[in-house]
Amino acid sequence: MKPSDVGFVTAIASLPKVGPGRLGALLAAGEPAAVWQRILGGTIGDDAAVVAALGASARGLSTAWRDAARSMDPDQLAVRHRELGYRLLDATDPDFPDAFRDDPEPPHLLWVTGDLARIRPHTVAIVGSRRCTRYGHDVARRFGREAAVAGVSVISGLALGIDAAAHAGALDAPEGAAPPVGVVGTGLDVVYPRRNRALWQSVAERGVLLSESPPGAGAEPWRFPARNRLIAALAEVVVVVESSERGGSLYTVDEAMRRDVEVRAVPGPITAPTSAGTNRLLADGAAPALSAAELLESLGILTATPVERAPTGYRDPEEGAVLDVLTTGSVTFDELAERSGLSLERLGLVTARLQVEGLLTRSGGWYQRAG
Repeated sequence: MKPSDVGFVTAIASLPKVGPGRLGALLAAGEPAAVWQRILGGTIGDDAAVVAALGASARGLSTAWRDAARSMDPDQLAVRHRELGYRLLDATDPDFPDAFRDDPEPPHLLWVTGDLARIRPHTVAIVGSRRCTRYGHDVARRFGREAAVAGVSVISGLALGIDAAAHAGALDAPEGAAPPVGVVGTGLDVVYPRRNRALWQSVAERGVLLSESPPGAGAEPWRFPARNRLIAALAEVVVVVESSERGGSLYTVDEAMRRDVEVRAVPGPITAPTSAGTNRLLADGAAPALSAAELLESLGILTATPVERAPTGYRDPEEGAVLDVLTTGSVTFDELAERSGLSLERLGLVTARLQVEGLLTRSGGWYQRAG
């Protein structure tokens, strides 16, 4: 993109109710400076291609855009853009991510902070509920850390819950690990949610932040499903750690399936609402994500050293009760319940957690210690 276009393109993208489809129509209507003048004059609605993209709302939007444009200064936007240190890419830029070039719905513009070359060849998106359980948080953090240690860039949306846990895990990895990638639904200068400010800044400093929303864009609801398609497009595999039956992370699943990206789900208790969506994915044929090692193997990665396991001292008495039973060999679920003293509900949760931690394996109806 020409430096002289940055202010005009940013202004066009900042107009009210301009999503990916409308932005594409406006950018295709001519040179950015000329399109901006037509928006200011209220005549952009006369363009047949723009009208075709806007439909019946063309006249009303043209008027609303004219009124909004009169309060914008593209030159000031270009100056602010330089001050923030962001890069603005389109498909003509050699650094525009290859994953988007042949995408069925690519971003027309991409604001970036950090070096896109940091993104490793192997990528995994870890997504899930904002209202996650401690189990989900721990699993996401473990997966994020071990993926980063193995050289896999962890992608997420920097939302609360699972997203934040996955990125916290990736940032917790030692020096030399793969840097995280945050794909956000607001402008890069609008931290959302605010309580994730420190995490947001850490990802920006150590990894890459990108958005198709211009600086200053707020947290409008429509931006997040649109953001999820970018997460899916960048990922080799999408892992859903926890999700309700109607969780927002299932939008990412839909977009992954649309792109033939593998989807894996972490199993959870059938009584937990936070696992209803993930368990349904498993029932519908998604592959289970039972350990970070298994996830890495699905990416064709064989780690030189084993992924981390829990310390030999039991940090959780329920886990200890289950693992003690398994020292005698393989047992059925019913035998495990009887001998561990745990209820069926608690046992289901504990065995799922131990499988994710790589301490327990299941073959058919039999459980045994791993390793």
